[in-house]
Amino acid sequence: MTDILTVEGLEAGYGDVQVLWGVDLTVKAGSITCIVGSNGAGKTTFLRALSGIVKTTAGRVGFDGEELTGAAPDVVLKAGIAHVPEGRRLFKGMTVEDNLRLGAFLRRDDEIDVDLERIFATFPILKERRRQDATTLSGGEQQMCAIGRGIMSRPKLLLIDELSLGLAPKAVDRLGAALGEINAQGLAILLVEQDVMTAFDLATEAYVVDMGRVVKHGDTRALADDASIREAYMGL
Repeated sequence: MTDILTVEGLEAGYGDVQVLWGVDLTVKAGSITCIVGSNGAGKTTFLRALSGIVKTTAGRVGFDGEELTGAAPDVVLKAGIAHVPEGRRLFKGMTVEDNLRLGAFLRRDDEIDVDLERIFATFPILKERRRQDATTLSGGEQQMCAIGRGIMSRPKLLLIDELSLGLAPKAVDRLGAALGEINAQGLAILLVEQDVMTAFDLATEAYVVDMGRVVKHGDTRALADDASIREAYMGL
C-alpha cells in the first residue's frame, strides 16, 4: 500500500513550551495506524498539529500528493483529513442529526443525505436518537456521533483521539467493530489511544510516543510481544 500521510521531523507546542520533537510518521492508504503512549506524551498535540489547530514550528506534512505543512484547519479538512477530537466535542442544544450534518458543512454536493443514511446504517442507535440532543447520549453513543460527524466530510483519513476514553468495555468493542467496517470500505484511520491493548487490537501498525518523540515503531503484533512495551504500557 502507498503512503497517504507522510510526516517528517514535525515539531510543535504551545507558546514557549515545545511538545513534539522531530516526529516522523507515515500512514498507508486504507490502513489503521495507532499512536500510543502515556498521558502527556504528545499524542493529542500531534493530531492537533496535523489538523492545523496547533501551529507547527518545524518539519513537513504531506498528504495524498498535497503539501499541508502549516495549513489552516479548513484547508486540512478540504484536503481530506477529518479530526474526531478527544472528549467528542458535540454541540449542546443540537440534535444528533444536526451534529452529523455539521460534518458536511464544507460540502456542496447532493449526496449528503445518502451519507447520513450510511452513518445510520453503521450506527443504528443514532437513527433512533436522531432528534435527541446529542450531548444527552451515553458516552459510547456520543463517540459514535463524533465519528459519524467526521465521516460526513467524506475524508480520506480519519483522525480519532482517545477512542476508548471513559467508555465501558462493551461500548469500546462496538466502536472497534464499527471502525473495522468503516476501514474495510477504504477509509484510512490514525488512532490515538492510551489503552495500548485496544489500539493494538484495532491497528496493524503502531508508533509509541514518549516525551514528544517516537521511541518505537512497527507491526502491532511484534510490538505486543515486546517485553518493554508489555511492562511499560500493558501491565504484563
